[in-house]
Amino acid sequence: MKTKPLAGTVVTILALFALTAVPLLAQEKIVNPLDYPPPKPAFAGQTNAPAPAKPSPPVNVQVVITRFMAPWAMAFLPDGKILVSERCGFMRVASLDGFYSAPIKGVPDTKIVAAESLHDVAIDPDFVHNRLIYFTYFAPPPGEDPGVWPLKYFYDNVFNAPVAVRRTMRVGEERLARARLSEDEKSLEDVQVLLDGVNRRIVFAPDGTMFVTGADRFRFYDANYDGEDHEVTDADILRNFTGRVIRINRDGSIPKNNPFLNDPTVLPETYSYGHRDPEGAAINPATGKLWVVEHGPLGGDEVNIIQPGGNYGWPNVSYGRRYNGMPIAGTGATQKPGTIQPVYFWYPDIAPGSAMFYTGDMFPEWKGNLFVGGMGARSLIRLVLDGNRVVSEERLLTNLHERIRDVVQGPDGSIYILDDDGQLLRLTPKKQ
Repeated sequence: MKTKPLAGTVVTILALFALTAVPLLAQEKIVNPLDYPPPKPAFAGQTNAPAPAKPSPPVNVQVVITRFMAPWAMAFLPDGKILVSERCGFMRVASLDGFYSAPIKGVPDTKIVAAESLHDVAIDPDFVHNRLIYFTYFAPPPGEDPGVWPLKYFYDNVFNAPVAVRRTMRVGEERLARARLSEDEKSLEDVQVLLDGVNRRIVFAPDGTMFVTGADRFRFYDANYDGEDHEVTDADILRNFTGRVIRINRDGSIPKNNPFLNDPTVLPETYSYGHRDPEGAAINPATGKLWVVEHGPLGGDEVNIIQPGGNYGWPNVSYGRRYNGMPIAGTGATQKPGTIQPVYFWYPDIAPGSAMFYTGDMFPEWKGNLFVGGMGARSLIRLVLDGNRVVSEERLLTNLHERIRDVVQGPDGSIYILDDDGQLLRLTPKKQ
């Protein structure tokens, strides 16, 4: 394996670019969204839901581990240990007594630039028998060593080039891979790249297939939403290069009922498109449907219910603005025929990092609620649902002032949180 990036360098760079919703041009001045009137929702309750009539009871917050290195995701192993990914390109095994391992060997080389790095990690539903894990990461181009790059190498240097030049640039590759975790949990074996083009969240569907979310691949098309704005009218660009949800089988093959198989101009794994940066994703246990939480630009973070073949609007439709305050696509459209509305949005941003439906017994009053890790909001956001509508919103853990990166339900029904300070936290009911 090639030499991994230095830990101190990684933490320093990641601290500079902690927010995922960064300007597409680094020098573009960020304005305050509150300087502009909030967008008008398409229906009542689509934003600013009231607080629940009965607030959540107090919770006990236990610090399990204090010093992960820029963690991004976690997944529970069958024996109760936790597999944790770190944005510096490391993966570790942690236990609830506070121990965490040295970096697992065999993790592919990772490039860290802007919001790109090692991201999600997920455990195969049949892990007990096959020991398979899945993970997403940003791979350096051939011949380039792993390491940390300044923001301009992913944004400014790309946007300042014509689209024909951009498409020849070897910036790196969003990638989904799977591997076998060794019996001693110290290395990955038989690493296999399943798909290029997505590298955010991994979710297993009730039918055994796998959803993976991917961010807008702006460098491959000419949107000009940071220059002279216009709509993107080419359907093939929208379906192949905007943020997507893809659906594949766990061996990497394509399900025979994917929505675009009859259209040879659309990548066969594509399930939905028109997303910007969907960093949170979870299956609603009440319906079996995939819910996705995604970053808007300046404002306009969204909760979407994914429909096969659905167009979710980006970059032509958004409840947010460009970072300089100008409207998206020149018109500021929040609705457009043929696009699907979010079930909920935030303005200004919360910078969502993850999503989880609670199903445990430890917090019975939270059953069926959707929890969102708020990085910009520095809180754990609880959404109470009535069917597919959000009826109330509550912000928890605001006193911690932490950017919450990932939220996962533990085997016993407690809730575990990773924050951007590197802490693993466990939430349990506080005894009255």
